[in-house]
Amino acid sequence: MKKPAAPKKSPSKSRLLLTRLVRALDDKKAEDLQVLEVRAQSSITDYLVLATGTSEPHLRALRVELEKVLDSAGARIVGVESRPGSGWTVFDAFDIMVHLFTAENRERYRLDLLWRDAIAIPVAGLLERSVVPKRKSAATKSRRKVM
Repeated sequence: MKKPAAPKKSPSKSRLLLTRLVRALDDKKAEDLQVLEVRAQSSITDYLVLATGTSEPHLRALRVELEKVLDSAGARIVGVESRPGSGWTVFDAFDIMVHLFTAENRERYRLDLLWRDAIAIPVAGLLERSVVPKRKSAATKSRRKVM
């Protein structure tokens, strides 16, 4: 009997999770962040996130941060492939796959070239944090009336 496929998230939830993952990587100083929309080229995922860590300890820190974000978002992690010293970690969270590399492995495997038909999503747009004006508290409003 065939196993039922995991439910796909709505595009807006996927995009929100993608944004959170990219921001977490940026906050932890991942280098050369790249996001590719591959839904037209892949039957297994919608987005690929590629990032470079400066060292093995940096890759571990990036991995831990991604696990926290995925866990807090309630995202199901299909798998994580990471071997100590390998210089490459892969997260499979259904519609988002994240590849963390050392610089040497990023250059060696060149996944961005393999997916050159994909749509590049500008990372800067994902990193923008919209500023929402704060609501004035009742205390602030009442002070203004008194003055």
